[in-house]
Amino acid sequence: MSHEQTSLAFRENTVRALGDSALRAAMKQAADTFGTKRADAFAPVADLEALRDRASAIREVVLANLPMYVDRFVAAATRAGAVVHRASDAATAREIVRKILADRGARRIVKGKSMVSEEVDLNSRLEAAGMEVVETDLGEYIIQMEGETPSHIIVPAIHKDRRQVGRLFADRLGVPYSDDPQVLTKIARKALREKFLSADAGISGANFAAADTGSLVLLTNEGNGRMVTTVPPLHVAILSIEKMLPSLADLPAFLRLLPRSATGQTITSYVSVITGPRKAGDATGAKELHIVLLDNGRTEILDGKSRDILKCIRCGACMNVCPVYRTVRGHAYGWTYPGPMGMILTTLLTGMGKSHPLVDASTLCGACVGVCPVRTLRPGSSRTRRRRRRGPIICPARKY
Repeated sequence: MSHEQTSLAFRENTVRALGDSALRAAMKQAADTFGTKRADAFAPVADLEALRDRASAIREVVLANLPMYVDRFVAAATRAGAVVHRASDAATAREIVRKILADRGARRIVKGKSMVSEEVDLNSRLEAAGMEVVETDLGEYIIQMEGETPSHIIVPAIHKDRRQVGRLFADRLGVPYSDDPQVLTKIARKALREKFLSADAGISGANFAAADTGSLVLLTNEGNGRMVTTVPPLHVAILSIEKMLPSLADLPAFLRLLPRSATGQTITSYVSVITGPRKAGDATGAKELHIVLLDNGRTEILDGKSRDILKCIRCGACMNVCPVYRTVRGHAYGWTYPGPMGMILTTLLTGMGKSHPLVDASTLCGACVGVCPVRTLRPGSSRTRRRRRRGPIICPARKY
């Protein structure tokens, strides 16, 4: 699985994608389905605009006081029994996780979907250290088997149809070919169940982190997130610092917005709130919990003019309505985060010098602004990034 950034080749990547008719058909069907389900899910929400305003305001409070909330989270999580580590950059995060696992002799790792772990290229580092890392989200499992990176932050294998998955499973797992989604799911479940039961450690991300209680919040649909965080004796969570919420009491607003925006569900199948490791009397849970908080340039973004991008809750709704993303898929963007939010975040985190062609990945239609649940994207966001390109492009650019 290559994580080499290819954002400078965005135009070439786009040409290749446009020449793949099967890919374009799969992307259109998936994006249309998500769009319809999102509209249906929000239809009964009478106070939608007020809800968006409230969630946006909470996120703005977090950004205005982020160092304080991070310190508060660290203190609360530590009191709950977790060990919290701070990583200034990707290399530091990779080394922290590797050392935690190596010190405990962990060799077999099961992993839940985490875009932050993709951002720091965690799997490659652990595999280079001789560890077996198995992705357990079905979409991630598929693309790991194919040697690809996610094409969508919510639906990593959105670019593949069931026939392609059937051929992949038959080739790599030695099972009879089938393109029946239920059959394919059962095949993956059986293979992954064995991995869960023999794993030395589980690695997860987190959708939110409650500063007042030190709790991690995970929203999942397949149950793999709960297995990763509760079956192995060691749980390592890696998340970026802007995932903070002031209080667990702020969570309901985001529970109403995130699933509807991401997958068109009123609520995900599983909502896990993890506060510290397993305690005496608990039926499940890891015996040891480590939390890695990643900065990787976000503090610099916080001080700049594009700080609103840190309000993003990674629902992917902006991608599903973006005419560019819907046509070319995530791999064309050449790094971890695609689509409208990805265009902004990539140019900030990696610098214009490595990503400036992405600022053209917009028709300026504003569709992303209309669906963003926390008002991260605003009219003119894309134009602003294009104006930033007019200056020196070989610069970190995080404050711009």
